[in-house]
Amino acid sequence: MTTVRDNRAESRFELDIEGRIAFANYRVTPQAVVITHTETPLPLRGRGIGSELVKGALELIRADGRKVIAGCGFVADYLHEHPENRDIMA
Repeated sequence: MTTVRDNRAESRFELDIEGRIAFANYRVTPQAVVITHTETPLPLRGRGIGSELVKGALELIRADGRKVIAGCGFVADYLHEHPENRDIMA
């Protein structure tokens, strides 16, 4: 896997895989980063890429000293399955 990057101009975290981009849109509030939508290109689905994207996004959010709010079901499910991220949940 490649590294997740923060594309601030587009307000989304991105992960390049096989010439395609999985992404997680977000908006920043005074309290937290709200991840509003995640999308993995259809040919890449079912391979854990969405989870790698969210994991990397959470690492970037944590490194920036911010909190996260799950604004989409995929992120909410990920956070539920990975309680080690509770420290950055708003």
